[in-house]
Amino acid sequence: MRSLLRAAAVTLGLGLATLPALAQPMVGGAAMYPTKDIIDNAVNSKDHTTLVAAVKAAGLVETLKGPGPFTVFAPTNEAFAALPAGTVETLLKPENKATLVKILTYHVVAGKMSAADLLNAIAEGHGKAMLKTVSGGELVAMKSGQSIDIEDEKGGHARVTIADVDQSNGVIHVVDKVLLPK
Repeated sequence: MRSLLRAAAVTLGLGLATLPALAQPMVGGAAMYPTKDIIDNAVNSKDHTTLVAAVKAAGLVETLKGPGPFTVFAPTNEAFAALPAGTVETLLKPENKATLVKILTYHVVAGKMSAADLLNAIAEGHGKAMLKTVSGGELVAMKSGQSIDIEDEKGGHARVTIADVDQSNGVIHVVDKVLLPK
């Protein structure tokens, strides 16, 4: 696409400086590229270092580098920090790997659901969209003003703070809370 724009600029006699840079969504101070997979983008976000460490500890790197597609509700470092003291450290221990895997895969839905797809599902569900997670649990998506909120099985709510971060194998929606299964 960019090469086509360059060729058009040259043909029309425009300098390359007149072409605007093709903007990439920014997450955690880093550009997110739709040509990279979920893991390759996430490792560059300074807001997702805890999530990346958890994914590595759970052995889910290869899964999330796979073809997908996946929809990932990605909690920020602040979301993990809001959990009770010691929770993250406890979950990262090898003996708690099964619990960590369950929590992390609870943030993943099979298939690619953009914000528009979520809003359509919410409308079709008369205000609520039921989302089956990879862990086998269920999340509920709801519209809240101009935002999308996600409710977990324990009644906790996360807000989508950055939507539609396209990846080569799905989409990420950044959320402000960790979602917890039953």
